[in-house]
Amino acid sequence: MASTRPALALSALLLGAIAISFAPIFVKTSEVGPAATAFHRMLLSLPFFVAVHLARPRAARRETASQRTPRTYALLMLAGGFFAGDLAVWHWSIELTSVANATLLGNAAPIFVAIAAWALLGETIGVRFVIGLAIAAVGTVLVVGASFGGHGSVLGDALGLVTACFYAGYVICVKLLRRSVATLDIMMWSGLTAVPILLVVALVSGESLIAMTLTGWLILVGLALISHIIGQSLIAFSLAHLAASFSSLTLLIQPVAATVLAWLILDEGLRTQQ
Repeated sequence: MASTRPALALSALLLGAIAISFAPIFVKTSEVGPAATAFHRMLLSLPFFVAVHLARPRAARRETASQRTPRTYALLMLAGGFFAGDLAVWHWSIELTSVANATLLGNAAPIFVAIAAWALLGETIGVRFVIGLAIAAVGTVLVVGASFGGHGSVLGDALGLVTACFYAGYVICVKLLRRSVATLDIMMWSGLTAVPILLVVALVSGESLIAMTLTGWLILVGLALISHIIGQSLIAFSLAHLAASFSSLTLLIQPVAATVLAWLILDEGLRTQQ
């Protein structure tokens, strides 16, 4: 059974990456602003995680809670804070630049995850991984260069890189938490932290929280169900069995899938540099 876990974790990681690749399509077509869209993503998915948590026997919940330390709760809230920042900034990036640029640059997280995993988790970085990062870095330069040439938004691209920093922080927190906390508990606690943060950001930004049509609400529900409940849960599960640096690099399948979806659904063409 133990020998099948890495394969199962890798399958979950790949499926999770494909599920979250739909997120920029939902964001791009949402009827509410980027921060409000992020707020609804977390709010609409939260009842599912709370319901699963409450479905567990009360004795089991108490036993689990008694085993958690203040450091664990701090990490849970930090994960929620990082994820709220990731969503808010990334959604603005999607609004300002192309789906391809926003997802490609937002997935520069492996660079930051690798450094943090080496410094904080003691993970080794092999030669092949360094070569992979170098290739990803060259690709990042090409994508940003296209925006300087007038084929995108430099500000949107910059926000994409800030997104990568936030997501790297989230991945490291989840990796640390998965040593002692169940996947769905992480999703619930990070959601409880992220929802009020994103609500404040949306209100301060002056964004409406109400979609005007049924289609608008279905887009928000789809974002919560497909990209968050399914996608992020699968990724969080996989992090218990795979190295953080390897996982973040494997997640680069997301911008590839998102770019293809943007081409098929939104008719966003690709330039040679991209």
